[in-house]
Formats: sequence, structure tokens, C-alpha cells
Amino acid sequence: MTASMLPFLLYAVVVVGVLVVVMVASWFIGSRATHGGAKDIPYESGVVPVGDAENMRLSIEFYLIAIFFVIFDLETIFIVAWAVAFKEVGLVGYIAASIFIVMLLVALLYEYRTGALEWGTKRRQFKPTSYAVEDAA
Repeated sequence: MTASMLPFLLYAVVVVGVLVVVMVASWFIGSRATHGGAKDIPYESGVVPVGDAENMRLSIEFYLIAIFFVIFDLETIFIVAWAVAFKEVGLVGYIAASIFIVMLLVALLYEYRTGALEWGTKRRQFKPTSYAVEDAA
């Protein structure tokens, strides 16, 4: 064992000592949990679960918001990458980034117009096709 290993060993001993002290202190200071009642059931967003997960119906808005987040999160990543390389990509990169931003704005406008960004009752109406009307007759 050389003298250069002494700081590492001292560090390791201090870390192990701190871990032991924290675990022993948490044993004495921590509360004793008695399980039962509401403590044994899963808790999700303040909603007490009713029935099985297979019977639970989630609104489509949860999925739509997740997809929109992914889309516009990726938009941010691409725009930041373009901004970092602004001098290297020049005018061609500027035009490409502008087209990309315009396409995303068109997509956002489309989502707004179709009511996809609204939470709750949708504005979308069922429009029967010609064959749906014929089948009903």
C-alpha cells in the first residue's frame, strides 16, 4: 500500500461511516409504519382506485397531451441544435430551420382547429359517410 492510496481509503472509510450513521439514525428517528386501510392501496393523483385496472377508462386527452409534448419537445431539441451550429450551417440552415418551424406552426394550427388542444367536451362532430347511411337503412 502506497501513500497515494491513503486519501482514497480515508474517503471510503468516511463514506461507509456516514452511511452507517444515517441508517442507524433513520431506524431510531423514523416513524414506525403500521400498514392497513388506505396505506396498502396504490395512490394515484388523489384518486382512490375503484375496480381493476382493466375496467378503468382513461380519457384520450392524456394520450394526446403526451404525444403533443413529445412532438414539441423534439422541436425544441432541433431548434437548439440549429442555434448552436448557426454560423456553420449558414443561409441554407436558416432556410431549413424556417421551413421546419413553419411546418410545426401549421401542425399546431391544425391541432387547434380540430379541437385537439381542448380538454373536455370536443367540438368534433360525427359526420356519417354515404355507406354508413345506406347500412342504417
